[in-house]
Amino acid sequence: MHPGHHELHGITVVVETAGPLTYVARFDTQDERGVHLLNVATHDRGAPGPALDEFLARTKKFGVKAAQKYLLLPQNQVRSIRRLSEIS
Repeated sequence: MHPGHHELHGITVVVETAGPLTYVARFDTQDERGVHLLNVATHDRGAPGPALDEFLARTKKFGVKAAQKYLLLPQNQVRSIRRLSEIS
């Protein structure tokens, strides 16, 4: 599959991991190395700060506050990928 042809290419997604981290980013592509994300914001359930649902609601309302330009997330760390627009 050509990288630009993935159904989520260019879409802002929420990627939940098996660990405490959740990422909100623009989906680039997915291959044998993992999921490639651009303009990435990170929420750590173990760190002080807003709860995940609060973080997602604020991100949905005000946009992604990216902490890093690019992230390659190994496939075995990905629990789910959803469109940010589908989060209520």
